[in-house]
Amino acid sequence: MLEVAPGVRWLRMPLPFALDHINLWLLEDQDEVGAGWAIVDTGFALPVVRECWEKILADLAATPRGGRITRIIVTHFHPDHIGLADWLSARTGGPVQMTLGEYLTAHAVWNEIGGHGTQPMLAQFRAHGLSRDRCAAIEAASGNYNRGVPSLPTSFRRLFAGDSLVIGDHCWEVRIGFGHSPEHVALYCAATQLLISGDILLPRISTNISVYAVTPHADSLADYLGSLDRLRDLPEETLVLPSHGLPFHGLHARVDAQHAHHAERLALLESACTQPRSAADLLPTLFERELDPHQTMFAMGEAIAHLNRLERSGRLRRQAGSDGVTRFVRV
Repeated sequence: MLEVAPGVRWLRMPLPFALDHINLWLLEDQDEVGAGWAIVDTGFALPVVRECWEKILADLAATPRGGRITRIIVTHFHPDHIGLADWLSARTGGPVQMTLGEYLTAHAVWNEIGGHGTQPMLAQFRAHGLSRDRCAAIEAASGNYNRGVPSLPTSFRRLFAGDSLVIGDHCWEVRIGFGHSPEHVALYCAATQLLISGDILLPRISTNISVYAVTPHADSLADYLGSLDRLRDLPEETLVLPSHGLPFHGLHARVDAQHAHHAERLALLESACTQPRSAADLLPTLFERELDPHQTMFAMGEAIAHLNRLERSGRLRRQAGSDGVTRFVRV
């Protein structure tokens, strides 16, 4: 536990992926019962992560303010964020707080209903040209969501955009972002100029922006870039506390860099579509490195998101092939 600002502690937990860590946050809190701690995000449900939490809870209990957990705030439904929310809530009595969109999506993905799940995803990837062998490899590696999230809360306290959460001595404004997940929460404290950004804004890597089978024509990239632009009203000197990588200053510069990155990706794809190309055809254009099945899943979603953006902006035209594969070509 590192104190990054008064009343804010930084935790780092392992992940079983190439992106091998997640940052979690503890905020000093106070409610009608007394002093305690608010948790922001919970980690992937690995045994080692549970062990980390048990040690942290024991260490907190030994502090003057005690180890009571007042609430568990989940930024979004991805397994490294919500993975141990239900377990921590049962273990500590802290209620889970999150948006409705993230809560319902978590349950839909976990239960593979309503267009969510492995089979709808693979049907989408086949329709965008991914080979049978690569789809089979993704299917063989599937199941990470339920492994990372062994159980989900069956009740929660709903967060809305613009909510003001009094956590300890400070108010934190709920900021909602789109594109990375349905209704992603970030928290901003004006008094301390801190932004807990979740995955909406990261210091070095670009946030994954995907189109999912349940919303095949979504313009997720436009949704995401619009969410970034709505952060421009925050001060440039804001300290951003991201879910991956190191805390950083320079919020506006990072937003500009993300716009530039995606503009370059869009131009690259547009130039590659002089002849009809599928999302699978274009994976080597977007990603020069070899992709494992887990990475291929994210890469396909990202490629489709950029192609949908180019189609929506009139730069590419979508074509349905006689082989059932969707391809895109320059207008």
